[in-house]
Amino acid sequence: MGMDSEKNSLCRLQCSYASLDEVFEIGKETYRGQQYSQIYFARLHLMRTLLYSLVSQWKPQTPVCTVLGLEQGKECVIVGTLYKHMKLKPCILDEYSKERSAVPLVRPHNFMHDDDYLVLEDESGRVKLGGDLISPSVFVTGIVVALHGKETGAGDFSVLEVLEAGLPPQIEFPLKSREDKYIVLVSGLNVGSSDSNPLQLQLFIDHITGHLGDEKEQSIASQIVHVVIAGNSIGIPRGLVNGQNLASKDLSRIAEPIKELDILLNQIAAGLPLDIMPGPNDPANFSLPQQPLHRCLFPGSAAYNTFRSCTNPHSFEIDNIRFLGTSGQNVDDLEKYSDAKDKLEFMERTLRWRHIAPTAPNTLGCYPYTDSDPFFIESCPHVYFVGNQNKYESRVIKGSEGQFVRLISVPKFSESGVAVVVNLRDLECHALSFGTQFSS
Repeated sequence: MGMDSEKNSLCRLQCSYASLDEVFEIGKETYRGQQYSQIYFARLHLMRTLLYSLVSQWKPQTPVCTVLGLEQGKECVIVGTLYKHMKLKPCILDEYSKERSAVPLVRPHNFMHDDDYLVLEDESGRVKLGGDLISPSVFVTGIVVALHGKETGAGDFSVLEVLEAGLPPQIEFPLKSREDKYIVLVSGLNVGSSDSNPLQLQLFIDHITGHLGDEKEQSIASQIVHVVIAGNSIGIPRGLVNGQNLASKDLSRIAEPIKELDILLNQIAAGLPLDIMPGPNDPANFSLPQQPLHRCLFPGSAAYNTFRSCTNPHSFEIDNIRFLGTSGQNVDDLEKYSDAKDKLEFMERTLRWRHIAPTAPNTLGCYPYTDSDPFFIESCPHVYFVGNQNKYESRVIKGSEGQFVRLISVPKFSESGVAVVVNLRDLECHALSFGTQFSS
């Protein structure tokens, strides 16, 4: 018996792993009533230094001005933070307005309007932007850019060209190995919700741990070296969490999905390294960066050294290949306040703006940092993923200095039954789909 089980046991490939989450850990930061203006100053200072170095090559003959130093009709370059004035942007004060009945409190999917316009501001002042070369539909509040143009008679700045920071420098992609190694990305398990299908989830776990299929299937499963769960793992019924004291039967209804998730994660962690990130619906802090889910929630899984509770955003390296991912809040918020052909375009923009969450803290909750902005992207990832999206999408983008990034939109597993598999050898990826419908 012992010999047989030894013969059939899965010989799994190994890989090196390094967490880069330190920048997202709030740790010893203490809130002393500081305002959000300081994170914008930190962002402007960081990005301006970077943009000035690019401006000298972009427009070497054109003077660089502050907003206050603009002169009518004189061409120059200004660097500052964009602010997007939006007519339909929800305002908390509207809820207390006496005239609120005059303006219906609609909650559209997108708050854009034809009358939206952009303003650029630095420490000296702000100026309204004009011209056809800068489209309000593409940009959002919080991005730092350099603009080439001139002040008009009306006091606006007519934009002739826009310079974004572009993709950050990237560490060299390791020499291609001869063997395939796979990373599995999954999100939106929503254990305990009405959407969740326990059989589908069990099939997924059995497949990646090598308990399903023939020898060929198992040999593929043995090449999976890491699993990342990108948020929204727990589906706690909305009505229960309303700030009221809970009856004991309701307490057990909240605890049940967490216990169930621990049992599932236990099965993965027993055979595979596993990273779990918090998402908007998980029992974690609301504002970004979300801190790791507490280990006491997972008494079974946390006993394994393969189990890691991580931050959101989450950055790590596997075999010297850099990954960066979020549970979806940054891209979902961009979709409300700007326009793009798909979610991958929003993702690409965040890389070209060198900022994971440009709308934080304006419309996306984030911690009020004082002297740094942890969402600034210093080093370009090789793989950039965003969880809890409506469908699986992926493409590769390339930078001017040879950067190569695989963008991945990871769908909600509870709705789609789809996980994503990335091959570390060449960053090719494919969807892994699980269905439990029986055809009649």
